[in-house]
Amino acid sequence: MKKLEQVYEGKAKKVFKTDDENLFIVDYKDDATAFNGLKKGTIAGKGAINNRMTNSMMQLLEQHGIPTHFVKELSERETLVKRVKIVPIEVIVRNVAAGSLAKRLGLAEGTRLKSTVLEYCYKNDDLGDPMINEYHVYAMGLATKEELEKIAAYSFKINEIMTEFFHEIGVDLIDFKLEYGITNDGTLVLADEISPDTCRFWDVKTGEKLDKDRFRRDLGGVEEAYQEMMKRLLAHNAGGQN
Repeated sequence: MKKLEQVYEGKAKKVFKTDDENLFIVDYKDDATAFNGLKKGTIAGKGAINNRMTNSMMQLLEQHGIPTHFVKELSERETLVKRVKIVPIEVIVRNVAAGSLAKRLGLAEGTRLKSTVLEYCYKNDDLGDPMINEYHVYAMGLATKEELEKIAAYSFKINEIMTEFFHEIGVDLIDFKLEYGITNDGTLVLADEISPDTCRFWDVKTGEKLDKDRFRRDLGGVEEAYQEMMKRLLAHNAGGQN
């Protein structure tokens, strides 16, 4: 598989063409941003951890019937993925009040929600990824009704699978962000990543934050939190439970 020119660079990843028009290579970076790019920094080893964790989770989800863009891990930081056209909607799945939801609704951070909340945001950095609902999605032509219904169904199922998985390694899945894409043959698949960049992970016993909130909120121990998540994931997988 030949790596060709770069076609995209985002806050956390670079994407390259390959000599197969249906496949791209994703290269994970150590760069860290928060607050829509206003805060910038570096988290040592983040790219390798996010790559490995994402690939592990994508394979787990595939085993449970969720189609993903994952094809093959190429190296510590690079993965071969299906070429997709990203649906410009960020899906946020919330189990516990934290971050912007806690502020917006006046809920104490850590309040367990009576039911899982799905939120949609318009994926547009210039506008700050504003929150939208299904009526906006249809009015703007961001996705069809069938696509959005599938996105919601997949997102709830992903939440069930991941909540159970992370609980097994002593981690409470507070909330997380998902992105979807459409492959060249028209299939809707899970894309982007699943990592401490895109999920809120709290230790089940201590409530300690094991995710990018440590960077956002200047809590210190950022690298250690990412490494701890990786250590637990590898220990679980080595035990053959995945």
